[in-house]
Amino acid sequence: MRYQVSARRVDATGSLAVAHGAEVALGTDLAGNPAAMNPVELLLSALAACMIKGVERVTPMLGFQHEGVSVALEADRQDAPPKLVAIRYEIVVVTDESDARLDLLLRNILKYGTISNTLAGEVPMTGTIRRR
Repeated sequence: MRYQVSARRVDATGSLAVAHGAEVALGTDLAGNPAAMNPVELLLSALAACMIKGVERVTPMLGFQHEGVSVALEADRQDAPPKLVAIRYEIVVVTDESDARLDLLLRNILKYGTISNTLAGEVPMTGTIRRR
């Protein structure tokens, strides 16, 4: 598969990314832009979307019953050289499934996620999955 995104500077406060007609405001202002996500927030959003998509992909195969899922992420950044040095996640699933089934779901989410696999090779990722 191949993916394409184009981005352009709108003005001094931000930019815009476009893919197949969908648009995302980019916070590219050095002072920050409360109306847009900065690059790290966009990366974490991609990871969250990957994890949620993983739930959508594997729950039918596992026969896993749930009524919803949410993902919370945090990242630590170092200054020199600038890079992320840790990512932490919490996945909350609205389900009555057992702890063993939740662990199975998490293993599958992490094993088959394009973004999670890409990031895990470069940034330590730790986290939990729990039911609500």
